[in-house]
Amino acid sequence: MRRRSKGPSSPLPQRQGIDPVRVRFPEDPEGGPSTVREYLVERYGGAVGVGRVEEMLRDGRFVGVDGPVDGDEPYVAGRYLWFHRDFPAETPVPFAIGVVHRDERIVVVDKPHFLATMPRGRHVTETALARLRRDLGLPRLQPAHRLDRLTAGLVLFVVREEDRGAYQTLFRDRVVRKEYEAVAPYDPAVELPVTVRSRIEKERGVMAAREVPGEPNAESRIELLGHAGGLGRYRLVPVTGRTHQLRVHMNRLGLPILGDPVYPVVREDGPEDFSRPLRLLARTLEFTDPFTGDAMGFESRLRLSGPA
Repeated sequence: MRRRSKGPSSPLPQRQGIDPVRVRFPEDPEGGPSTVREYLVERYGGAVGVGRVEEMLRDGRFVGVDGPVDGDEPYVAGRYLWFHRDFPAETPVPFAIGVVHRDERIVVVDKPHFLATMPRGRHVTETALARLRRDLGLPRLQPAHRLDRLTAGLVLFVVREEDRGAYQTLFRDRVVRKEYEAVAPYDPAVELPVTVRSRIEKERGVMAAREVPGEPNAESRIELLGHAGGLGRYRLVPVTGRTHQLRVHMNRLGLPILGDPVYPVVREDGPEDFSRPLRLLARTLEFTDPFTGDAMGFESRLRLSGPA
């Protein structure tokens, strides 16, 4: 089977650690636009407005391999264009990213609470990926996995694009050992340690995941490390990696993690309260490096406030 060409390299550099958007004109688009303008208005006019598309054309924001394009140029199937999208206004996350390990293949960092791993939705430049690309001078850096925005702790990034698949496969095949720590209410009636298994589903656009009847697809091991003053410190070891899995399973036990804005009750949307983080930390990562065969182990330098 013939492999699809990757296409030409972008003539535009990254902006604030974010790649430009690449557009490839379809071979046989329905409606048959005759000019570049017609196609761009058809594709993006509904999202950003026809006037904004026209303005971007006048400002030379749409670029081909030979430079800025004119809207009156003829439509050519298979042509590539690039542009930088308008970034949303974002509240800066006032916490630094700590670099735990860096070599020629990987970077392991401590992602702070409230910082998304990678661009998504309204979080674009205020993400770990964008920050690290800028701060470390590594424009091709990519995450090997994702950590929830509200969760702090260890995230593995890959320096070279060609190496990314090998590290992603470790997470896909569940051969990376991950251990989390959480602070939540202490209830002596809850027998621990315990392994929680359930079926979790998460609908796009719905804040909370939910447990439903059916074959379990999520498994977590939960242990008590210590308690004081009505609070407990817990070790959480996920076997699977469903969205919000640890938060859902702790809530199921009647031990919702402190600072959780979703479980058990979804908090009303509003300004971020950086003084009330989710008390959940990705504490350890352990795996065998797919290239060297070395055993790799990392521990977060962050600490959760709460009982020892």
